Amino acid sequence: MLANSLAARQERLGAADMISTDEAARLVQTTRVTINAWIAKGRAIGLTQTKRGFRMPRWQFEPSMWDALPRMSAALGATEGWALLSFLESPHGGLNGITPRQAIEQGQADKVIKIAEHEGN
Repeated sequence: MLANSLAARQERLGAADMISTDEAARLVQTTRVTINAWIAKGRAIGLTQTKRGFRMPRWQFEPSMWDALPRMSAALGATEGWALLSFLESPHGGLNGITPRQAIEQGQADKVIKIAEHEGN
């Protein structure tokens, strides 16, 4: 849904919670090269934009999300940033209508991983 709308993508890229790969590298005290490798592996969400580089949601670096993200990516069989973000930010019936991101933040990472496994197969 989100991935199919250019206007929605542009709006999401410009949201207040989005940071550059350089900002992400400073936040977690690593290099932009490492951040880009994490994006390629599905370890981090990097959203492609019309110009070079990625934008990244800052909240993914919170401990609960950071621990769950690679497991969720593997369960979905996806590393593409827009696909991961769409899954995380779309309300889900299996979570009583809250988003997987909210569920993870509320300590329900294992439940989200199970849903991701089901959707990834």
